[in-house]
Amino acid sequence: MTGPGFTVAVGVVALLALAGYAAGLWAARDRGHWPARRTASWVAGVAAATAAVAGPLADGAHDDFRLHMVAHVLLGMAAPLLLVLAAPVTLCLRALPVRAARGVSGVLRSLPARVLTHPVVAAASAVGGLWLLYRTGLYAATRHDPVLHVLVHAHVFAAGCLFTVSITGPDPAPHRPSPAVRAAVLVAAVAAHDVLTKMIYAYPPVGVGADEAGVAAQLMYYGGAPVEIALAVLLCREWLRDRRGPITVPRRPAGRRGDPRTSRRTPHRDRHGGPGRDRVAAQ
Repeated sequence: MTGPGFTVAVGVVALLALAGYAAGLWAARDRGHWPARRTASWVAGVAAATAAVAGPLADGAHDDFRLHMVAHVLLGMAAPLLLVLAAPVTLCLRALPVRAARGVSGVLRSLPARVLTHPVVAAASAVGGLWLLYRTGLYAATRHDPVLHVLVHAHVFAAGCLFTVSITGPDPAPHRPSPAVRAAVLVAAVAAHDVLTKMIYAYPPVGVGADEAGVAAQLMYYGGAPVEIALAVLLCREWLRDRRGPITVPRRPAGRRGDPRTSRRTPHRDRHGGPGRDRVAAQ
């Protein structure tokens, strides 16, 4: 659909993403241990996103709605989760000099970032975009317009990343609302996503046969479920961690005068270093 030039461009972007992460690891090598699972998550996320838009799967997805749905699950759900779990912003803050890191922190605290990463806005962009794609003639148009095809895929990926960040993740999110708000948005988004799969099953998009639509709807439903469950588990774990609070070691109370369990009486001595009058009287 987009030609070999597009495939090469996607490959270059993927290599730059891997190289950038590796450079961050090297720059932050003296700033503490970095979990290997995060690096593996980044590599897997880049691979999933690349496979969804370039290569055999992407070529077949142009004419087969079932393969298109596999690519959708990879690009809009699996890849964003894997990339967010890799904590790229945290790595960036550790690798950059102090002044540059402060600039990144300023961007995270800005009003545009606050709006874009709000769960309601992110969910409306991610799920609402899918409803627009599959319940209008937009999907059929992407099959004949290469530019529109690229723009739609870019939106699906970006919206998936923003939605994942708005729900949970290890990176700093200064404006992230309470876990209760995020849980409510996640439940609503999952419900809207599941309803859309049933609509696709019952009423296929323009230009898609009923058989292909039926299989694609099941792929969308069951393929997206693991990602949705993972988001729920991560959010619940974060919620429980916040409720427990930091673990503190109880300190021993200060001793009180006259309490033999918590204090030790020091014998009184006179100015010559000998026992005090009370000690002499006792003798």
